[in-house]
Amino acid sequence: MKYNLLGDSDLRVSEICLGTMTFGRQNTIEEAHQQLDYAREHGVNFLDAAEMYPVPVAAETQGLTEAYIGEWLAKQQRDKLIVATKISGPNRNFQWLRGGQLAVDRKNIEQAVEDSLRRLQTDYIDLYQIHWPDRYVPQFGQTVYDPSQERETVPIPEQLTVFADLIKAGKIRHIGVSNETPWGIAAFSHAAKALGLPKIVSIQNAYSLLNRVFDSHLAEASRLENVGLLAYSPLAFGLLSGKYLNATPTKARLTLFEQFGGRYRNSQVTAAVSAYVEIARAFGLKPVHLALAFVRSRFFATSTIIGATTLEQLVENIDSADVALSTEVLAEIQAVQDRFPNPAP
Repeated sequence: MKYNLLGDSDLRVSEICLGTMTFGRQNTIEEAHQQLDYAREHGVNFLDAAEMYPVPVAAETQGLTEAYIGEWLAKQQRDKLIVATKISGPNRNFQWLRGGQLAVDRKNIEQAVEDSLRRLQTDYIDLYQIHWPDRYVPQFGQTVYDPSQERETVPIPEQLTVFADLIKAGKIRHIGVSNETPWGIAAFSHAAKALGLPKIVSIQNAYSLLNRVFDSHLAEASRLENVGLLAYSPLAFGLLSGKYLNATPTKARLTLFEQFGGRYRNSQVTAAVSAYVEIARAFGLKPVHLALAFVRSRFFATSTIIGATTLEQLVENIDSADVALSTEVLAEIQAVQDRFPNPAP
């Protein structure tokens, strides 16, 4: 396993991160701990969670993911692991979470951090992220900015000031953003520099063979501000494994939870997936390994977040760390991207 420095931080994270949003919904606590044990034993030192997990979200399960991790984390050598979690933002109807009050302001940040620390059974969080911006931005498959949806927002300097206090108190070590834009990376970075406040070290956005939106303006902002990408959905909800091409897997996420399939249900996605699976087979690779190795090959990708509902899937995902793509394979991948550019943004 290779380890990369995350942005301007001192966090050296494994290039594969264990995503945990299935813990508490599709995975029992025993299965979650089995995954955590296997990942740790195979070099993964980086775990990603969120206060709203598991997904799909529900009042009765909210917080279970962190609680499952906490039961396991309490028995580990804490300083050998890097734990990331997230605060939810506004524009979600989570009435069960702080009574639906989700502005990224002092009251909510401090409460969210305390609740996560308690569930995680730890004294500090290594990387604390804003799950999606406090301000309006297009997200989760939206591609057009609509000024009419702009809303009142907590100023970025105000958000950073609260995080600065929590860092001084030793409750969090570093901060990051998620589902952000190039403007957001620049605004957070420049405010931190101008005011002497903590700088974001990471951005967690979707990135895969089917969604390479990050390649242009986000890649520029990420590089120039030294904000590393933590790529989520690198397998596009499992589509890039090829398992949906000729069958409908009964226990797969897009079968169980149809609400997540919107951006993936189009002919361009199916054609692109078929082409990528053909490339993998032509070069003697597993489709999963092709997809994950591609994300890992990108200069801006610090760590790739994998998620699995079975140990067999987890093993296959982690094994991708040993795969390096040749220039010939990368050229074939680019040819497909040119034919089907970003079919699932």
